[in-house]
Amino acid sequence: MSIDIIHSLKLLPGIVVGLTIHEFSHAYIAHRCGDNTSRDQGRVTLNPLKHIDLLGFLMLFFAGFGWAKPVQFNEMNLRNPKTDVLKIAVAGPVSNALTAILLSVVLVLILNSVYIADLLWELFIYAIFINWGLFVFNMIPLPPLDGSHLLFHFFKKYPAVYQAAYKYGAMILFTLILMTFVFKVNLLPIWPLIEFIGKGFLRIIGYNF
Repeated sequence: MSIDIIHSLKLLPGIVVGLTIHEFSHAYIAHRCGDNTSRDQGRVTLNPLKHIDLLGFLMLFFAGFGWAKPVQFNEMNLRNPKTDVLKIAVAGPVSNALTAILLSVVLVLILNSVYIADLLWELFIYAIFINWGLFVFNMIPLPPLDGSHLLFHFFKKYPAVYQAAYKYGAMILFTLILMTFVFKVNLLPIWPLIEFIGKGFLRIIGYNF
């Protein structure tokens, strides 16, 4: 049991950084696009306490999937609602991808310069793959994930498809997660993609992980 706790504690920095940057990016872009809802709620900040949802955090910490407090915005206040909604949606996942890239570069620079303790190496690796995981998972085109906004944008011309995706998407996502984590039936095989992207980028910048 203690080994699991120690392992979970090593995940903690990556989870906090990933969730905070993800939600801050949603809030910042919404504010930049003309809506002040997130600013008025104190969400345009890198303070983790403004973004972390306790239950969602514990789920991510112990079960491997979870959530932060969703950023709210008023579409009516956006300068260009059709495109701004997409900008706000992708801001979160893209920020996680950029964070993973930055952490990868910093890790390789450190490894090429000095010796680092195994613990620090692990913290970097976990943070890198957690951020890639948040990127990949949130780009799944099912509500309430960010990728669903891309799906809805392209299928608004097909009302039947749009309504079905909006109505059943969350149920489908929940079922996939339930089957994966409760019944151990992996119907949501995103880890191979996360591993491919994470290890692939590290190799590109000179670290054969």
